[in-house]
Amino acid sequence: MRALRVVGLHEDGKSIVCEDPASRTRFLLPADERLRAAARGDITRLGQIEIELESQMRPREIQARIRAGESVEQVASGAGVTVQRVERFAYPVLLERSRTAELAQRAHPVREDGPDVQTLGEVVAHSFGQRGHDYSQATWDSWRGDDGKWVVVLSWKAGRSDNRAHWSFSPGAHGGTVQALDENAEVLLNPNAYRAPRTVRALDPGREAVIQPTLDSVPDEPVAKVIDAPIAEPEEDVEPPLPADEPEEVAEPAPRAKGKKNHPIVPSWEDVLLGVRSQRG
Repeated sequence: MRALRVVGLHEDGKSIVCEDPASRTRFLLPADERLRAAARGDITRLGQIEIELESQMRPREIQARIRAGESVEQVASGAGVTVQRVERFAYPVLLERSRTAELAQRAHPVREDGPDVQTLGEVVAHSFGQRGHDYSQATWDSWRGDDGKWVVVLSWKAGRSDNRAHWSFSPGAHGGTVQALDENAEVLLNPNAYRAPRTVRALDPGREAVIQPTLDSVPDEPVAKVIDAPIAEPEEDVEPPLPADEPEEVAEPAPRAKGKKNHPIVPSWEDVLLGVRSQRG
C-alpha cells in the first residue's frame, strides 16, 4: 500500500488534494464526515457512518428500538446489517435497561393504602419461596414504552411453562414505585392470597366429589362427612309388635250380666210371641 501526502484543500473547498511522492500523481479525497472522523480517530463514529450507508435505519433509530425492548438480533435482522455492527450502538442502551431493572427491584409496590414498606424484589422473592420456585433462576429486564414510562418484566420457568410478570416503574424518592400491569404481577404482589391445592376424593358415579383439605390448606368452610345410607320412606302409623317372649293376650267376651233379685226381668221376644216364659237363670 502506497502512502500519500496531503497537498492542500481543493479550490471547491470540499476535497483534499493528495499526492503520491514517487510518481507525483495527485488525488482528490472528499472531505466528508468519514474523513473528519478518521482524522479524529473516532472509531465509533466511523461505525455509525457505515451503518448509515448500508442501511436506511439510522443509529438513533437502532438505539430507540433496543430501548423499546427489541433484541440485538431483531434489530440487526430489521436493519439488514450484521449483529456485530448493531452491538456497537446497542451496548450502552442494554446497560441502561439492565440498570433500570435493578432500580425497579428496589422500588415499592403500590397498595390500596399507599406504597408498601417492602421492596418489589423482597415481595417477589417471598412469593417465589411460598410457591416452591427457584428465584435465582428468574431474570429481570426493562424497556421504555411508547408513553415514555419504563416497564419492568420478570421471566421465569415453572415446569414446562414460560411465565412473565410486568410492572410499571416510576423512579422517585426512596426508590420509586411500581404498579402491576398483568395478572401474574398482581399474584406475585399478594403472596398471602396463595393457597396450596387441595386433593379431591371421588365418590360413587353420579354423585358429587368431596374436597378433602391437605395439611397445607385451610378450607373456606367446614367439610361435612358424607354417609352413604338410604333414606327411609315415610310409613303409616302401625302399632308396635309385642315382644316375642310374651304371648299375646286374647280378650275374652265379657260375661252376660245377670239381673239382680230386686229388679224385674224383662221378658224376651220369644216369651211375648209364644206366650211362654223362659226359665230364670
